[in-house]
Amino acid sequence: MDRSLSGIPGIGPARLKALNAAGIFTVRELTMLLPKEYRDLRTATPLCAMKPGDVAAVRVRVTGEISQRRAGRLTITKAFVTDGTDVVPVVWYNQPWLKNQLEPGRELFLYGKMEARKGSVQLASPVMEQSEGIVPVYRPVAGIPDKALRQAMAGALKICEGQWPDELPETLRRKYDLCERNFAMREAHFPTSEEALNAARRRIAFEELLLYQLALSMLRQSGNEGVRLTFSDEDIEAFWRAMPFSPTGAQRRVMAEAARDMRSGQCMARLVQGDVGCGKTAIAFCAMAMCVKSGFQAALMAPTEVLARQHFDGAEALLAPMGVRVGLLTGSLTAKQHRLAHEAIREGTWDVVIGTHALITEGVEYKNLGLVVTDEQHRFGVRQRTRLSEKGTSPNVLVMSATPIPRTLSLILYGDLDISIVDEMPPGRKSVATRIVPAQKREAMYDFLRKEVQNGRQIYVVCPLVEESEAVDAQAAEAEYLELKEKKLKGLRVEMVHGRMKAREKDAVLERFRNGETDVLVSTTVIEVGVNVPNATVMVIENAERFGLAQLHQLRGRVGRGTQESWCFLMAEPNERLRLLASTNDGFKVAEKDMELRGPGELMGTRQSGAAVVGVNLLASDTQILKITHDEAREILRHPDDEDARGLIALAKERFAEKMADVALN
Repeated sequence: MDRSLSGIPGIGPARLKALNAAGIFTVRELTMLLPKEYRDLRTATPLCAMKPGDVAAVRVRVTGEISQRRAGRLTITKAFVTDGTDVVPVVWYNQPWLKNQLEPGRELFLYGKMEARKGSVQLASPVMEQSEGIVPVYRPVAGIPDKALRQAMAGALKICEGQWPDELPETLRRKYDLCERNFAMREAHFPTSEEALNAARRRIAFEELLLYQLALSMLRQSGNEGVRLTFSDEDIEAFWRAMPFSPTGAQRRVMAEAARDMRSGQCMARLVQGDVGCGKTAIAFCAMAMCVKSGFQAALMAPTEVLARQHFDGAEALLAPMGVRVGLLTGSLTAKQHRLAHEAIREGTWDVVIGTHALITEGVEYKNLGLVVTDEQHRFGVRQRTRLSEKGTSPNVLVMSATPIPRTLSLILYGDLDISIVDEMPPGRKSVATRIVPAQKREAMYDFLRKEVQNGRQIYVVCPLVEESEAVDAQAAEAEYLELKEKKLKGLRVEMVHGRMKAREKDAVLERFRNGETDVLVSTTVIEVGVNVPNATVMVIENAERFGLAQLHQLRGRVGRGTQESWCFLMAEPNERLRLLASTNDGFKVAEKDMELRGPGELMGTRQSGAAVVGVNLLASDTQILKITHDEAREILRHPDDEDARGLIALAKERFAEKMADVALN
């Protein structure tokens, strides 16, 4: 199986080079490129039965003329098709050669998504299929067409047939009713039935997740010695008494868990997870104050300059009266300010340093770093967290995340961290009233927005795109900005911000909105994290159906931060997902549903420490297997000398040696 790919039919020198460029060199490595999804081509769906959002296979005949036009950089090819139950338009983007392949009367077997488009429907960029059954879809490999990749995979599997060693002990396979490895690999790539595919996915996911959990458990058991802090429980109580409001029971509990870690002499590695507004930052400030009380420095790293400045303002207001010297280090400081900041950090003049990625640059040296806090972990890779912790001698590490993640998934994605959940909101925190707004109620909503601004409030309007696109029927931020500024909300102070703007320009716009100099901020999801504007009471989300539930909930959390009633308007036609969001403000309920609907791999994206694990992306919505492998890994490590346990531990070390080194906090 470790032989070269050159002998596989269909892989010539050019395709071999393309696969090598993608990091695939052997037959084994090719077969480990598992499908990211599957197309169900077993039956054709009647056109008349398809609704916007449906994805299905259809058997149709081309009817009428085929047209082609240019729209900027896009080539749009359009045809009409029928299956006898309905006639619908089909559009393809940037595939100009299709015009010569399509002619009236041609029979097509298409697989694609039905989309709403300007009051009508269309089949958007469907794939022309040749065969029936359950067809694998692989992540794209540059230079290799999908069909050629499938053919190469079939050749590779033929070479590997019967050669996969079954490395899971038979006792474990029987206990959890897991299929044999060779069967699993064959069915994962080219399923013969839905039942066989489910069995294959479950087997592969189980093995990957079990070994990953073993690797992380061994990493945690190694227990690096860390900075031992010496503060008392009374010091914590004094901090809470100095706060402008009383802490919740959840805040007290989580701080007690962190305090136990920081005083243990072992390096703390704890994730503090909680919904927007639950008071995670107060816990972080308390931990930093305790670190300073013990004679050490603390650092807090935020993903954006706006958020770093926000934390700096909060830390100065709260910690400075306690005698804590707080400093700010960001990329936009002048050369002189940078030099003075580096000096203050190195000499210990600053007890607490707050900043962006500038905190982990080579020139920054700390006098005696005892605690590292990172905010919004999903915006940082594990390496960045590690680099900051390396600035001291095994400092304690506290990670904050306002992205609710189901606990079972947290066990995988943050397996190298202990997890604390702040599951209580401070008294007086208002829920955000969430409403689904269909097209016919849009004008009434604009009247409501004007009244809110007249009452001195501010508004966010979030769009999924920066520029208008022919390919996607979604409100673009630029078009929305002009529409609101010149027509719908004319006379109000409207500004726009998006990710393509230069950092300094973007921060300036956000700062003006934060200071109340802007009434309406039109934005892409760049404002998803961190901007705290208590005066903003309305969040409008265009094309809400295009966002994941967890992301919608995160965006909704930008409002409801003051004492006034706040609103989130989801601009879309009602559906099950959006109704759920409108029915609850509980981020964990939202995240559970999001994982059920979209799968954990898509929910978390690829920046998480665990998302590279094959099993996470194979799981679909089976959260139970996460818990099973988590518990089984710990059971194996309780009896490490058993024959089966020894083999699995060795396999975990071999399979995840590189990842273990990457995740290590020192």
